Amino acid sequence: QVQLVESGGGLVQAGGSLRLSCTASGRTFLSYAMGWFRQAPGKEREFVATISWSGDITYYSDSVKGRFTIARGNAKNTVYLQMNSLKADDTAVYYCAAGTTTVLPDGYYYWGQGTQVTVSS
Repeated sequence: QVQLVESGGGLVQAGGSLRLSCTASGRTFLSYAMGWFRQAPGKEREFVATISWSGDITYYSDSVKGRFTIARGNAKNTVYLQMNSLKADDTAVYYCAAGTTTVLPDGYYYWGQGTQVTVSS
């Protein structure tokens, strides 16, 4: 079992930055790719970014490419999502997940509880 806890969400003005963190419990963190997803009210869960277990493969959705960066600190069992140039459309609950390197939610086995990001315009 892997338990994931996100932190770092909050309220920020458009154009600002936030860094989300997701800390995993358990000794199997290195076994999994990590992903970030988000879900806005009334919308389906949307892929944001993923990173392989080694950190050498990353992939982003077109909507965040060039603005968001995913990274992992394996020594700390933590994955990060640095979010710059935030827009009102980025407002959502952000979830981290552990699984395979894929854009599909079904490819992830464990999910955090989510952290709210609100961008004011």
